[in-house]
Amino acid sequence: MRSVSIFGATGSIGESTMDLLLRQGGAETYRFVALTGGRNLARLAEMARAVRPEIAVVADAGCLPELRERLAGTGIATAAGPQAVAEAADRPADWVMSAIVGAAGLVPGMRALAHGGTLALANKESLVTAGPLLLEQARRHGARILPVDSEHSAVFQALVGEDMATVERITITASGGAFRDWPAERLAAATVAEASTHPNWDMGQRITIDSASMFNKALEVIEAREFFDIAPDRIEVLIHPESVIHAIVGFCDGGMIAHLGAPDMRHAIGYALNWPDRAHLPVARLDLAAAGRLSFRAPDPVRYPALGLARAVMETRGLAGAAFNAAKEVALDAFIAGEVGFTDMARVVEAVLGELSGREGLGNPARDLDMVLDMDQQARRVARTAIDGRNWS
Repeated sequence: MRSVSIFGATGSIGESTMDLLLRQGGAETYRFVALTGGRNLARLAEMARAVRPEIAVVADAGCLPELRERLAGTGIATAAGPQAVAEAADRPADWVMSAIVGAAGLVPGMRALAHGGTLALANKESLVTAGPLLLEQARRHGARILPVDSEHSAVFQALVGEDMATVERITITASGGAFRDWPAERLAAATVAEASTHPNWDMGQRITIDSASMFNKALEVIEAREFFDIAPDRIEVLIHPESVIHAIVGFCDGGMIAHLGAPDMRHAIGYALNWPDRAHLPVARLDLAAAGRLSFRAPDPVRYPALGLARAVMETRGLAGAAFNAAKEVALDAFIAGEVGFTDMARVVEAVLGELSGREGLGNPARDLDMVLDMDQQARRVARTAIDGRNWS
């Protein structure tokens, strides 16, 4: 029986993963090892009762008593806190979904790879902050990383049977988010509620806001550079409002292969779950005649400064990805809390990168995870200082 763990089970990716696992037989087909979640204890407990994992872990240590109460009498072990989440990854599983949002997903993913199984990677921050370390961990232990971001899954699928040496460019698409058609002068006054509504995808609040600012696409550009080992100038972004084409691979003979599908994360999750085979998935089938047309446009660098920052990060490499992501997470927290405006987020990140570029070590390759985590903390402190002093440019 194949063993599985889900890290970030109560988020949108985790929910979609659980949906597919239950449709394929749930606990009768799979042995569930670990489920972890955030503060949605009711849902975490409901999932745990449905599939009976060895352990259920909540990230907030203060929630442990309630989780224990909700799972009393089930025989399911419980734990809480970031260290407990990481330790849950020490339990071997054949297939692990890494769907924790943000840098918090890095350590569990690294530890899960040590068992030589498959890591279904929805946590883009892992490759952004520590791509070479993560890929080396997989090589060392004979593990496999399968991308679950819809764009990177699309590229991965388009490359099946192809020689990477023949690839000229990779194009990842972006919906443009909630503000793609707003006048640029309105963006500074955009509210959290407005940024939290996506026109095409049903996602969590943080990634939906990242979509509106294009920070999610900035992370994905860096992720593509690391995962596919392709030069930054061969990765491009196109705004594609219909969200039907998720990525395009262009080859040396001028041909291009595009991956199309309905905007439903269960496609990418299902591909990673069933790879190397394909299985029937409960996703909508495209009707291209009904769609009528597919449109594309280049992203405006003034409207979406996050993309330019990502290019700078790829040029610097080393620990710049860890600094970029940490500053972005702090800036996003500040926007949600009403401390900064929507357009200020990119300014905060730029200020942090500027401050850290003057310090020795930003471009140095990470020798180990401790270096990455140290840079993460440095960047968070610099970002917090910038926000508190409102001294970003």
